[in-house]
Amino acid sequence: MDLNGVWRATPADDDLRRDGIGLTTDDADWPEIVVPSHWRSHPEFADSDGPLLYRRRFELGELPDDRRRWLTLDGIFYQSDVWLDGAYLGDAEGYFAPHSFDVTALSRIGDEHVVAIEVVCSPQHSHRGKRNITGIFQHWDGIDRDWNPGGIWRSVHLYDTGPARIDRLRVLCRDADDARAHVLLRAAVDCDQGRTVVIRTFVDGELANESEQRLAHGQNDVRWGIDITNPSLWWPRTLGGQPLTTIEVEIVIDGVVSDARIRRTGLRVVAWNDWSCSVNGERLFLKGANLLPTRAGLADATPTDMRRDVELAVEAGLDALRVHGHIASRPVYDAADELGVLLLQDFPLQWGYARSVRGQAISQAREAVDQLGHHPSIIQWNAHNDPAAVAIGIEGDTTRSRLRYLAAHQLPTWNRTVLDRWVKRSFEHADPTRLCVPHSGVLPHLPRLDGTDSHFYFGWYHGDVRDVERLAAAMPRVVRFMSEFGAQAVPDTADFIDADAWPDLDWDMLATRHGLQKWVFDERVPPDEFATFDAWRLATQKYQAELLRHHIELLRRLKYRPAGGFCMFALNDPAPVVSWSVLDHERKPKLGWEALKRACEPVIVVADRPPEVVAPGEKLSLDVHVVNDLRQSVEGAVVDITASWAGGSRRWRFGGDVGPDECVRVGTVTLAVPDTLGALNVDLILTAGDLIQTNKYKTAITLPPD
Repeated sequence: MDLNGVWRATPADDDLRRDGIGLTTDDADWPEIVVPSHWRSHPEFADSDGPLLYRRRFELGELPDDRRRWLTLDGIFYQSDVWLDGAYLGDAEGYFAPHSFDVTALSRIGDEHVVAIEVVCSPQHSHRGKRNITGIFQHWDGIDRDWNPGGIWRSVHLYDTGPARIDRLRVLCRDADDARAHVLLRAAVDCDQGRTVVIRTFVDGELANESEQRLAHGQNDVRWGIDITNPSLWWPRTLGGQPLTTIEVEIVIDGVVSDARIRRTGLRVVAWNDWSCSVNGERLFLKGANLLPTRAGLADATPTDMRRDVELAVEAGLDALRVHGHIASRPVYDAADELGVLLLQDFPLQWGYARSVRGQAISQAREAVDQLGHHPSIIQWNAHNDPAAVAIGIEGDTTRSRLRYLAAHQLPTWNRTVLDRWVKRSFEHADPTRLCVPHSGVLPHLPRLDGTDSHFYFGWYHGDVRDVERLAAAMPRVVRFMSEFGAQAVPDTADFIDADAWPDLDWDMLATRHGLQKWVFDERVPPDEFATFDAWRLATQKYQAELLRHHIELLRRLKYRPAGGFCMFALNDPAPVVSWSVLDHERKPKLGWEALKRACEPVIVVADRPPEVVAPGEKLSLDVHVVNDLRQSVEGAVVDITASWAGGSRRWRFGGDVGPDECVRVGTVTLAVPDTLGALNVDLILTAGDLIQTNKYKTAITLPPD
């Protein structure tokens, strides 16, 4: 029975906790609220931080003696206490996993019932010491920092079973090849008393396994495995098809199905070697982006909207998405499975946390595997994003913040050294089939000097755009996988900005509510250099586009030597903000969107980026590469390069074959810079049969300073 729809809600206090949970309470004057939703979506609670007490009256028919009844909360932001007819059922914590309660006895007392749920989502006022495992949904710079996602955001329903119920079902593909796939299954089964049951496992409707199992009263942990012969393998979209396999598990008692669960999975094996990923033995350079929530309020996003975000990643030519700082809604994972988009899944730990979260973090990591482990698109778990909690940009770019940043990466901290290791162990114990990294964005540190994936915002928070090249040459290890880089740009859909007030915008409001980092723009694209808001907005988008292009071309040139891929930051906005995304909250593209698409085409021709300025007589030398991500050779490729300036030009031609999944240096362009001052353009054209690819670089010929 579905309990979605109109509920009653009111701010909770001690009197309500005592009197407002039973059948006799008069709640007629309480405001109506729709479930599922976030309470701030309703005018009565638009500024509320809770807690709220929700109530819903309903009627139930008679429950047969051999049946059990369960009340399930499919999604709560973030904690709740639950009552039925005034009887306390228990508490629930965690926004992405369902929570169920046995209401068999209470449902037999009468036909009329009332469920009461007190929901708490405490505000998080700092990027350090967080206590809610809500990731980027609270106190993050890509969503209004005052936003509170509290509420019953997924359905509430009643569910009848026989004497034994499957509380959780975990399905993991351990290994797979053309001959056989081995699937691990684990079920948490709640039984009314000690009894023997039959567990049946079906694969695409065919019985694959049947076994007897003795269960005790209460929760039982049941594990088994099945072999599937001649499986149809699941592949990333650029390597093959995405056949999906349906696995159904039934608990049978005395010939009657007591409960059943279905999981749709894909049969494949994933391996990582020094941040290079292989699927079914095929290595793949991962071109990716960080995927943010479709909406700041998960309940506000439709399945179509969520699928569209994954489709846009395909349109951009991406292989992978990093689900950044949150666990998304189910349609995202279904779409990724169907479209062959690989997912690097963050656990919702973002920045710094209080010591009190460790127990919940360990438990919720297991729940994440239960909920998502069957999705073949997920290829990696990440336990914690930016545990240092001192990213330059949160506190401003000062000497103190830089020293704190370096110290947080090199010295032991409770978050990075203790919490992250516990969460990583929880993932590894629950899921032996995938790589789990303890944290994202941690620099090489003692004693191993290894590090993880890298977050480098050259050209934004620190340094110059070109510094990433120097870093790659000096420390190749740190660019094995760059999972964050980018720059903010003002979106075309910017109704939240009073452009008529230019240049005297409400910069403080834009920083707090809409993520704009004025102090960085003052250095990179200074607003006071532009006469109009539109001119400044265009300049920010051009800056972002060129930065993304430069980073992506560099990393693709370093393909497998040492780079295994990248995830630019970011694909999409969840709310009206000024951010690093290339698609705004209405999915209107910035200029960076086209730059991303061009840089991620399967075959590209690239050159070293020339300096911003060159002097007459200076020697300019640029290596030219062709990057081929296709699984077949690009044969007979010809690359024509033209350097042109006012009154002159010079041409070069290189040719040959480019092997499958290769990056090849096809030649070096060497030019004595002419004496003519002004623009110097370098144009590249790659032709190979019907394939034509172009690229262009610009510099300026200027006199050297005295």
